[in-house]
This record gives sequence, C-alpha cells and structure tokens, in this order.
Amino acid sequence: MDNLSSEVLVVIITTVVSAIAIMIGTMIPTWAQGKAAEKAIEGMARQPEAAPQLRTTMIIAMALLETASIYVLLVVLVLLFANPLLSLLGG
Repeated sequence: MDNLSSEVLVVIITTVVSAIAIMIGTMIPTWAQGKAAEKAIEGMARQPEAAPQLRTTMIIAMALLETASIYVLLVVLVLLFANPLLSLLGG
C-alpha cells in the first residue's frame, strides 16, 4: 500500500464506496416499493371498489420511490466516470 500513488488509491476507494452505495441504494427503495405494493394489494382486497384510486396512488408512490435509486445511480456514475476527486490531486 505504501507504493500506491494517490490517484490509484482514490480510484480504488471510490470504486469500493460506489459498489457499497449502489448495493444499499437499490436495496432500500426496492424494499419500500415491495411494502407499498403489499399495502396497496391489501387495500384492494379489502375494498375492491377503491382499486382504481389505490392503483393510481401506488403507481405515483412507486415513481417517487424509484427516484432514490436513480439518484444513487447518478452519483455512482459520476464517481466512477467523472471523479471530481482526481482533479483535486493532480490537476
């Protein structure tokens, strides 16, 4: 580790952090989407006449929950392909 340049060390660290971030950043919204779908289906089973309203609300909620995964993906892609930390080290 002593003979690694600072640029290589930053690339290694950002790659590991990106892998952890994409793992956590997709697991949590996926779990939340599953819970939202579960509750919507339970509501549709209890009150079938409210199914259209519940379906619309569920689709909107799913879209909002999915934005968290998209933001994590955006940050990870920036870290991997346009790493702003490398410009701080070497110019």
